[in-house]
Amino acid sequence: MSHSLRPLAIAIGLTLAVPALAAKPVKPTPAQEAAPASATAASADFELAHNLSPEGEKALQAIVDRFNKENNGNLKVSRLEKGEKPAGLNLVRRYDMSEVLSQAKNFIPLHEMMAKSGVKLDADGLSSDLKANVVDGKGRLVALPVLYSTPVLFYNKNAFRKAKLDPDQPPKTWFEMQGMLDKLQEAGYACPYTTAWPVWVHVDNVSTISGLPATTDKGQLVFNGLPQVKHVAMMATWTKANYFKLFGRGDEASKKFHAGECAMITADSREHIDFRDARGVELGVAPMPFHDDVYGGRRPSLADGASLWVGAGRSQAEYKQAAKFVSFLMSPDIQIELVRAYGGLPLTAAARSAARSKLLQDGDQALQAAYVSLKGTSDKPVVHVSDIDAVRIIANEELELAWSDKEPSKAALDKAVTRGNAVLNAKPALKKAQPF
Repeated sequence: MSHSLRPLAIAIGLTLAVPALAAKPVKPTPAQEAAPASATAASADFELAHNLSPEGEKALQAIVDRFNKENNGNLKVSRLEKGEKPAGLNLVRRYDMSEVLSQAKNFIPLHEMMAKSGVKLDADGLSSDLKANVVDGKGRLVALPVLYSTPVLFYNKNAFRKAKLDPDQPPKTWFEMQGMLDKLQEAGYACPYTTAWPVWVHVDNVSTISGLPATTDKGQLVFNGLPQVKHVAMMATWTKANYFKLFGRGDEASKKFHAGECAMITADSREHIDFRDARGVELGVAPMPFHDDVYGGRRPSLADGASLWVGAGRSQAEYKQAAKFVSFLMSPDIQIELVRAYGGLPLTAAARSAARSKLLQDGDQALQAAYVSLKGTSDKPVVHVSDIDAVRIIANEELELAWSDKEPSKAALDKAVTRGNAVLNAKPALKKAQPF
């Protein structure tokens, strides 16, 4: 693994707590200010906006420097600032998507930019399970799913051994998992199970895995059906029994698993990068459990994450630079570096094949668990509850009330759906899975 890229994984993860979408302009150098206008235009400076930590910015700069060197480019790294127009290229995290959806005029579709630049975009080569929400009705890419992942179950094999459980047999169903949690608790674990990203895992993905998506084709919230109510009620029971501990609405729980305090966690598949050096943890990975009493059995999970969006109103020269950078990111070599640094899913079949030979031989099974979980995922755009800030906050509030025994599970989900739909009805643009 490239140590120069490792900080990028940590820093990008930190962006999940920092809402920002627009770029702060990069101040031109004295040489640029002194250069003739024609010379400055010819240099085709183009910004890649981000909100990484200083360490992450250094790692990102290294990738950009490599691109510039290999392609005679002049791509610049800039900061994301809320309230300003987007940069030419913008790395947008899952939880910032509502701003993109409501500001379509500030972006242009990726396929349009690539076509105008004369650079081939192999949309067909992109893995189908990553395409949902970044393609339009004609299957054309509107953004690049650069750092995508899907929820999986991570577990501590050492904890399983201590509880006299088979470390190579993780739970396949939630019902099976309950018996294991009881044994883990008896073995001394005060936190048998926890979860990161509660809405993404327990609303969006539990719903779709159960065959009843959390939203309709028209973007209305419907995650208060019987399977969802039974699941949330089960989690409330687990909370009372101290099988399940909730530590926050983001990745706070990941720190508890990393410290060896929790035996199991549902979290994004990319987090295996951070868990590799977890204290006292021999890492096990499996697809997220499912409810075996739902009709049709387990359905595929969802993929989501940070995607690359193109800002509107840039010059042809700038877009040519951006198109080359997109092609650069899609190359198998760079895909492997991104997977090593961030733990996300490779974009293309070629990159997945390369990852299988270069990463899985080191014992890393997280990618394989993610592939199994996603197998059969539709590429049809669908609204994710966790992608819309105001709706996600409402869902988190109601889940917390149900899981702390302050409100019945059915009432909590009914209120979450009613309140969330009121938000969506007031802002119809948010009901769309993508802005174009």
